[in-house]
Amino acid sequence: MSFGSPASDYIEENLDLNRFLVPHKASTYFLKVSGDAMKNAGIIDGDFLVVDRSRSIAHDQIIVVEQNDELVVRRFKNQNNQICLMPENEKYAPVFLKKNQNLVIWGAVSAVFRKL
Repeated sequence: MSFGSPASDYIEENLDLNRFLVPHKASTYFLKVSGDAMKNAGIIDGDFLVVDRSRSIAHDQIIVVEQNDELVVRRFKNQNNQICLMPENEKYAPVFLKKNQNLVIWGAVSAVFRKL
């Protein structure tokens, strides 16, 4: 005698994680997080980010940016032509860019995942 799984009633379709997480294969990469600067956004040390270089950057989006020769994850703020890289942890200070200061953006974060 065999019993079916009660969960099988709720399965709608198979989920292809590559299609779900990586819609732009040629412009997407994964990045492992180190640190706690974005913890209030739900991004913690050891998480993996899905970063898409093809996505347009918009106000309030979480991005990967080069800052002082290292990659950092911050929230992009653009208000009244003032650009700010905002951490999501009160231990870290926001970085306000000066006019004509070059900003190297490595992509927009499209997903975060972790192994339990």
